[in-house]
Amino acid sequence: MFYALSERLSGVLNGLMCAKTVSAQQVSEVLKEIRVALLEADVSLEVVTPFLDTVRDRAITSEVLGSLTPGQQVIKVVRETLVDLLLGPESSELDLQGTVPATIMVMGLQGSGKTTTVAKLGLYLSKKQKKRVLLASLDVRRPAAQEQLKILGEQNDIDTLATVDGENALEIAERALSVASLRGYDVLVMDTAGSIQVDKKAMDELSEIKRITVPRELILVVDSLIGQEAVSVAKGFSHAVGINGIILTRMDSDSRGGAALSMKYATSIPIKFIGTGESVESFDIFDPYRVAGRILGMGDVVKLVEKAVGNLTEQQKQEEIDKLNRGKFSFDDLAEQLKKMQKLGGLQKILEFLPSIGGLRGLVGSSKMDDSLLRRQLAIISSMTKAEKKDPGILNNSRRRRIACGSGTSVEQVNNLVAQYKKMVLMVSTLSRTDGGMVGAVKSVLGGGLSLFGNVPDYSDLGSSRGSKLLRRGNKKR
Repeated sequence: MFYALSERLSGVLNGLMCAKTVSAQQVSEVLKEIRVALLEADVSLEVVTPFLDTVRDRAITSEVLGSLTPGQQVIKVVRETLVDLLLGPESSELDLQGTVPATIMVMGLQGSGKTTTVAKLGLYLSKKQKKRVLLASLDVRRPAAQEQLKILGEQNDIDTLATVDGENALEIAERALSVASLRGYDVLVMDTAGSIQVDKKAMDELSEIKRITVPRELILVVDSLIGQEAVSVAKGFSHAVGINGIILTRMDSDSRGGAALSMKYATSIPIKFIGTGESVESFDIFDPYRVAGRILGMGDVVKLVEKAVGNLTEQQKQEEIDKLNRGKFSFDDLAEQLKKMQKLGGLQKILEFLPSIGGLRGLVGSSKMDDSLLRRQLAIISSMTKAEKKDPGILNNSRRRRIACGSGTSVEQVNNLVAQYKKMVLMVSTLSRTDGGMVGAVKSVLGGGLSLFGNVPDYSDLGSSRGSKLLRRGNKKR
């Protein structure tokens, strides 16, 4: 997501990072590069021009250029403008207040991933928001559309409306609303029929469904891969039916991200969620600040933390906290951390969430680490006896040779893992005395992964004295 754009922009902005002086001419040159990067990312010209004009007006001031960290201040201006002008300054929550059931009407063109998105939205509402959700397919045009939603519902423990042969979309909508009301559902999500284009017949049907069900949320699902055409589709649906939220699909396949950057400014309709993969769990709230951070190469460490702890039960989280507070960390614990890294998608996937500005992503990538490192380290740990896992102090040369032979690795690789383990023990011991609580638990969960390439800078306070120190420290390591 945004990978190509992020790489291009972070390359442009890296030169500003530690600059002690920045002139108006330098800012203009940087803005020319940003312009090219945005246009190559398929952001429409009507969006690029006002964005750059606003950045120029905010950046070329004595307050910014005359500051102690002018380069960082310019980057901060770019980020703030990106949020304010293109993405919207706030996350747009679904409106589920008022009488129940809260009705959500989901629309979109054929092939946009609408039905799968309805299932993703239902899973999000039931798991994250603890709502009782009913899914209803109003699509009587596409063969097996209703069956597809039923299967997705069964696979994810979400209730779906039973099908009745011969009903049209309006009759299904009326019945869905009645069932949801009588059976006490909190939310009704309606999957409408997709259209090939924004034609009058399809829009008239959607308008009639809207009249009958009075939905609180009118959501348009748009395939991000259609680029600038996404803006035209959104405008068409908005004019014909009215929409108050957008869900962008296939964001994991769109390295450019032009649709996301053009949508909010061009339509004034907020992006509420993004689909980031084929699985039903690959569904995220669209957070403007974090998206801006990823676009500008600042990474999204918060998302990495969420992915790491997202599937833990409360008991498992408490066990992590207790373990950290005791300051204990064994080779079995290290193996668990390595397995968690694999579940996150491996080292290359984790790299996507790490900052590129300041060189961290490049530093990790240049170390030529790949997922074979995780497999090798797990093999080494698996070749240890219970006593060796519990007490690495007994790992003499003979034992290390045996472990290397049993895991198909070298003694040097075994020694490297033992040295890494000792660093982690020190880190956990330190955290047990300082952080404690959930912060410590989160660091413990991520410790096995992030410690492989050092501490991760926090760029949330970019431009502050603390941010400056972190950036200087990162550049020294390079």
